[in-house]
Amino acid sequence: MTGPIALPVPLAGFAFAGDTLDRADALRDDAEALARLWPSARVLLLDEDGRALADEAGMLSAMSGATLGGGPGASLFLGLKDGEAWFAADARHHPVDAPSRIDLRRAAAAWPAFEAGVFAMARALLHWQSATRFCSACGGAITFRRAGYIAHCTHCGKDHYPRVDPAVIVAVSDGERLLLGRQAAWPPRRYSVVAGFVEPGETLEQTVAREVLEETQVRVRHCRYLGSQPWPFPGALMLGFSAVAEPDPPQVDGELEDARWFTFEEIDAALVRDGNDDGAGLLLSPSISIARALIEHWHAGMRTRGVDAPTLAETGH
Repeated sequence: MTGPIALPVPLAGFAFAGDTLDRADALRDDAEALARLWPSARVLLLDEDGRALADEAGMLSAMSGATLGGGPGASLFLGLKDGEAWFAADARHHPVDAPSRIDLRRAAAAWPAFEAGVFAMARALLHWQSATRFCSACGGAITFRRAGYIAHCTHCGKDHYPRVDPAVIVAVSDGERLLLGRQAAWPPRRYSVVAGFVEPGETLEQTVAREVLEETQVRVRHCRYLGSQPWPFPGALMLGFSAVAEPDPPQVDGELEDARWFTFEEIDAALVRDGNDDGAGLLLSPSISIARALIEHWHAGMRTRGVDAPTLAETGH
């Protein structure tokens, strides 16, 4: 049994975690300042399915406030970028005829990182607003304050805040192999790392050990945090870990359809296959996800250790 693998490269390459807005919290209570910013602001319009209005090529079509007219009104203030304000709004409130609409997963793969990140923020917040119609304490009517960031009950006065659901996602290794599982609803041959939501009264490290054991019956020895990714489908925050575990035979019971240990050679071949699928063998998580970054991180660490296996560089990819 080897010790923890030293992973020399930072966790990177996934969507929604790069260049972002200055959220300018102080402006959320300043209606006059937001009104002054509105004419030159960029406004993302999302439809009832959370898709963004886009141009003919499927790229971002963010109208200016002046083009839309009026003022911020019920629009959600997202923040500032180089002095320019960004807002998000429900497309049903603005009669705009856009050439196309695009969902967040496709946008994350096609748009510049900054624009995809703003879309992710807008989608999460607008979904929370649409799901927060009444006060959960008394059932009273809700009105939104602070430029869309507080849902205030008009009956009992209770304030409700945007919901974020923390979840761990973990690349588990026994020192030589990587543990991956698959859900029945996924495309054939696709496997990914283990993930699960944090429960009340639980540390992140405890969640890692519990989720891996519950889903695969593999016992985690220790883990360490590597990075995080907002995952607005609809409102999760994925907290990425690496873990070292016992080489237990994986067993599944309900949440996963299958779980297996994969060798470096199998992961290496899957990374090559990603650009030229041969119709056989392992498929990995999409490149926009932290799940994929965790897999590549483990692969890079194993390669640095000098694993005797063909690498991506040696295969010409």
